Amino acid sequence: MKSELPPFTYHPDPVNTGAVKESDSQCICCGIVRGYIYTASVYSCRSDLQDQICPWCIASGLAAEKFDATFSDSVPLFQAGVPRSIIDVVTKKTPGYESWQQETWLAHCGDACEFHGDATAADLESISAKVKAEFLKDFFLSEEKWITIKQHYIPKGDPAVYKFVCRHCESVLLGMDFT
Repeated sequence: MKSELPPFTYHPDPVNTGAVKESDSQCICCGIVRGYIYTASVYSCRSDLQDQICPWCIASGLAAEKFDATFSDSVPLFQAGVPRSIIDVVTKKTPGYESWQQETWLAHCGDACEFHGDATAADLESISAKVKAEFLKDFFLSEEKWITIKQHYIPKGDPAVYKFVCRHCESVLLGMDFT
């Protein structure tokens, strides 16, 4: 029987983004079968944790504590000046996401953003001029390259473009990764 997922402030729909999937697997952390299992990256000395931890053990911080694990990289948030308490929530109590190389959790207005998964073609078309300018600068892209990316973009493709939303001003920000 599936339980209702715990809420994640910074990753509001981890099933939709693919970070959590329905499963009859028993959690390696709590030993309970809850109907869902976490599928994205786990950074720990243990290599057997992927597809083994339930979202409840992530939300409570038990998995991070028990396995000295994190679920996303803290460096981008530190570099953005996000407070340590928020970084700990994002990296130790929030499902991460799969990326080609290393996920980069975006920040805005002094806080980590919400992760909303792969951007859609409509998201790429509708970003503000300011956000687009920052995106081009951050990824060393020309306007011509941006046009090419938009023309050939496929969610979950290469390059991958990720949608983040600021919790304060609701700006849509884009992250990118590629092989």
